[in-house]
Amino acid sequence: MSMSRPYEEILDGATLPRSAPGDRHEKICARLHREMAVGVNSQAGTRLLAPRTKVEVSRLTALCPDLALVMAASGKLFLAVEIISRDDHQTDTVTKKEIYEKIRVPRLWMVDPRYDNVEIYHGTEWGLVLKGILAGGEVLADQLIPQFQIPIADLFATG
Repeated sequence: MSMSRPYEEILDGATLPRSAPGDRHEKICARLHREMAVGVNSQAGTRLLAPRTKVEVSRLTALCPDLALVMAASGKLFLAVEIISRDDHQTDTVTKKEIYEKIRVPRLWMVDPRYDNVEIYHGTEWGLVLKGILAGGEVLADQLIPQFQIPIADLFATG
């Protein structure tokens, strides 16, 4: 049933093989993409990339976020969403987070199916700042993406 495949990211010039995401991961990813597509189609300034599209963030680093919004004019990453894999969470939660901080990504969402929550980070001049952890009855939304919102319960719904 799962169409996902292993993929590779390049971190500081080193190739990092990543395992194929599981079914639940892919369901969450599909829901995020579906809602985001509705939201950003009305906004000329940003473009939604296909899941795990390779995004070159520096000369030696190319990441594959589960969801990426880029600025239409510059191709610069505006929002990166990482859905954390149970068997491979260190890369997303530590290594890639440091890279996103270094490149000053304006928005980073860490979607964690282990706890059914989403950590929201905003880029500031001092790096990434945790703005909140959403769970349960809360709604994932961002004022810079006015058309997008999804209830956390819907995002993590099983089935």
